[in-house]
Amino acid sequence: MNTPTYLRRKASAKYLKDRYGAYTEETLAKLACVGGGPRFRKLGKFPLYTPEDLDLWAMSRMSGPVLSTSELGNADSKSTNRRRA
Repeated sequence: MNTPTYLRRKASAKYLKDRYGAYTEETLAKLACVGGGPRFRKLGKFPLYTPEDLDLWAMSRMSGPVLSTSELGNADSKSTNRRRA
């Protein structure tokens, strides 16, 4: 059985920053509360992320290759019409 590698939130943010150039520890903390972030597990009070879950989440947020921002249309403004609770 392969035991997955688990990263604490600070290491997860560093992983995302190094690999994709984005996301901070604070962003991951907020998304863990409000939703929309990568899957995580809890070990006591500590959130744990796997590199696989971080990669899946980051890739789900990434657009395909484009030559111009005009090719993206409104795809990058998905969250502008969300209602606040």
